[in-house]
Amino acid sequence: MTREQYILATQQNSLPRTENPQFYPVGIYGWRKRCLYFFVLLLLVTMIVNLAMTIWILKVMNFTVDGMGNLRVTKKGIRLEGISEFLLPLYVKEINSRKDSPLVLQSDRNVTVNARNHMGQLTGQLTVGTEGAVFGHSVETPHIRAEPSQDLKLESPTRSLVMEAPRGVQVNAAAGDLKATCRKELHLQSTEGEIFLNADTIRLGNLPVGSFSSSSPSSSAPRQTIYELCACPNGKLYLSPAGAGSTCQSSSNICLWS
Repeated sequence: MTREQYILATQQNSLPRTENPQFYPVGIYGWRKRCLYFFVLLLLVTMIVNLAMTIWILKVMNFTVDGMGNLRVTKKGIRLEGISEFLLPLYVKEINSRKDSPLVLQSDRNVTVNARNHMGQLTGQLTVGTEGAVFGHSVETPHIRAEPSQDLKLESPTRSLVMEAPRGVQVNAAAGDLKATCRKELHLQSTEGEIFLNADTIRLGNLPVGSFSSSSPSSSAPRQTIYELCACPNGKLYLSPAGAGSTCQSSSNICLWS
């Protein structure tokens, strides 16, 4: 660049500009600004409503640092007080009630309690319905009783019913009858002791009657009303018409049919 060109360029830069500068507004104006304020206000209202609902839920559900509602988390497990409703299966290791309060399990249908081993296989089941309690396997309990003014019934529809204890089994009906029925055989067994029947009247119904013919038959003999109770070697009981002496040997042919 020559000296003349430098001077000319310097003079042009030093001359005042007569053109008005252009200013461009920076920011959000008009309807965009109003929409932004509206969304900010809507977000603020939503946050306030959400906070209010959260506080209301915490108040209604009684959330505390130890749990919620009637549920308390302790060092020994979970403590549940009052009435609670479970909509899904409940898996627990142990359920205990307070010492001075009963434990009540209630359902609109049946109440089923399952016990499983570490492999997940079912080892025991208890189902309570309208007819009573149904146990899938053996039950160990020190006492079984019915509600007042209700009958107690132990039944096995398709299998055997066995009651055993190392020191004996006591069945007591203080204000009613005791009835034991079965479809095939009823066994009363005592391995070391005796079977003691103590009652004012002991009746054995539907016993077979053996045939006995007197040595001096008489057509005018009165109708036989007295019988002798006899037993076969296998334990079967039968009746034999009573006579002056024992007539069991004369009627022992009934033992051959058993």
